[in-house]
Amino acid sequence: MKKLGALLFPALAIVMMLGGNALAQNVGDKSDYFVTYYSNSRTVGAPDETVRIINDGDTGGTLWASFYVFDDSQELQECCSCAISADGLLSESVNTELLANPLTGKINTRGVIKVVAYGPSGSLAAGLHGSATHAQHTFGQTYYLTETPLADANLISGEQTELTNLCSYAVELGSGTGVCRCTYEDEDF
Repeated sequence: MKKLGALLFPALAIVMMLGGNALAQNVGDKSDYFVTYYSNSRTVGAPDETVRIINDGDTGGTLWASFYVFDDSQELQECCSCAISADGLLSESVNTELLANPLTGKINTRGVIKVVAYGPSGSLAAGLHGSATHAQHTFGQTYYLTETPLADANLISGEQTELTNLCSYAVELGSGTGVCRCTYEDEDF
């Protein structure tokens, strides 16, 4: 036990002198799939919610954020892919970009938004990060916004295929509905 302590003490002292950085490396987040929710969207008196995505520039090129917007019955309502250049910021209004053209024609007030990151070749790519605001309801008709990071999620190949197929069906069969639109990177609403 004394030998172990004699070995660990100098190593710990070196780590402390270096500020603890010898053990922790900044390796970044390698996620390519994110989820969040929307609530009280398109509701009279409630503020608009926003999904913001940045491209950290690590790949040096443009990445695409593919949005899949579901209602609270787990039905795909809209989908689209928006380009984000390296070091770019994309801000999407939930009301006017992600929910304005629902596949079913139903006004959705709550549900789930899934975001998949793709690179130029169409393969999954890390490098996107984001957050979303949420319209929280209090007693009476008072609303306030909260903001949370997009939650990292595990994308299995079956779900990736399902999301792609659902979006394809929406685009082909929706007769112009079911497709969200992208805000230009340098524009905020």
